[in-house]
Amino acid sequence: MLRARQKIGKYRISGRIASGPLADVYRAYDTIHRTRVALKIPKESGHTGHEEFLHEVQVAAKLGHPNILPVLNASYIGEHFVIAMELGEESLADRLERRISTARALDLAGQALAGLAHAHEHKIIHCDIKPENFILFPGDQLRLADFGFAKISLRTVKASGSGTIDYIAPEQAMGRPKFQSDVFSLGLVLYRLFSGRLPEWPFAWPMVGHERLSARVRPEFVAMLRKAIQLDPAKRYRDATQMLAAFERPRSHARKQKRIKARNGTKAGTSWRQLQWREFQRKFRKVLDTRHQCRRCEGPVAESMQACPWCGFDNPARGSESTLPSSCPRCERGVKNDWDYCAWCYGPGFVEEVTRRYPDRRYTVRCSNARCRGGLMMFMRYCPWCRTKVRRRWKMPGGRSSCKACRWGIAQEFWNYCAWCREPVRRE
Repeated sequence: MLRARQKIGKYRISGRIASGPLADVYRAYDTIHRTRVALKIPKESGHTGHEEFLHEVQVAAKLGHPNILPVLNASYIGEHFVIAMELGEESLADRLERRISTARALDLAGQALAGLAHAHEHKIIHCDIKPENFILFPGDQLRLADFGFAKISLRTVKASGSGTIDYIAPEQAMGRPKFQSDVFSLGLVLYRLFSGRLPEWPFAWPMVGHERLSARVRPEFVAMLRKAIQLDPAKRYRDATQMLAAFERPRSHARKQKRIKARNGTKAGTSWRQLQWREFQRKFRKVLDTRHQCRRCEGPVAESMQACPWCGFDNPARGSESTLPSSCPRCERGVKNDWDYCAWCYGPGFVEEVTRRYPDRRYTVRCSNARCRGGLMMFMRYCPWCRTKVRRRWKMPGGRSSCKACRWGIAQEFWNYCAWCREPVRRE
């Protein structure tokens, strides 16, 4: 396993994103192009046993589409076979752990169908459709990844039962994948996206979560999912292209109704919570750097926050892109390359990369340790140089209130929880 700050070729490892039975995926920095990338590295050593990964690169190279994750580079670096890809924010599996609006879910569903339809148009059967293989990028762009198990369809396809058991079609489990197998798997993904539940065998209709599904989407959409999840492949959509066409019909109707309402002067209002967040950002975004969204409630948060001040969720900005060059492998918050420790989570020592210390305008005070006196940024919990716990009670510029438990500054008129210790805010 590679460690944070370790270099492999031109890439500097920032942290590990995921670990599977065949490969590890790391967040890294391309020191030549100065971009952040994701590196997929097989666990086998040497130049053997990489046929599936070579196949993945070759298949991805044939598919150029906004909703398919491209391979930037693939090469042997020492004993490692390294696949470099664009770095996303999180997987759809991570996003499904938080509340998601119906409008946003419909947009993601359309993108997932568009990416898979493009693969099917090029005679590629993915064979491992699951939420973990859809990657989200800024602007809610969704991309289909991991074509390691993909098969090229000629007249017949012979393959093992590759795929993820929760989403695999019955005929694929028996080694006979078809385009309809991908349709079945994507139908289960979309069912979970809108209902919040993953159905299980024997997939008898109505399935678990049906009430919530019917309450969120139109009957045409429910019928589309029901057809996609039929046990008999012949009763499903022929491929994702046909399924995408069925998906677009009710969406086109919804857009038409929206235009009619707009002509009649009907306009959706802004919720009270959105107005509250907007006012909070106007007052505190600059001083707190609340550029991220909570992973649960989507409220504005900073990566230095230990909890979401709106819903109390732990480490709400985890996985968000930081303005700092590297990230802590433990809490995934941003760190600087000259720090020895994580200033936010008391993380372990880092691999030493540089000996000099770089100045930073964000350092506002000095460490209380007389032997250290290193610079500290606002709301740090530990000194990044000597690991001394910060005793200073941080105050919020422009705010007058303090948490009753930790005594750090809070925005009492806005917050429901203390962002630093998760204590509920009591308003008098």
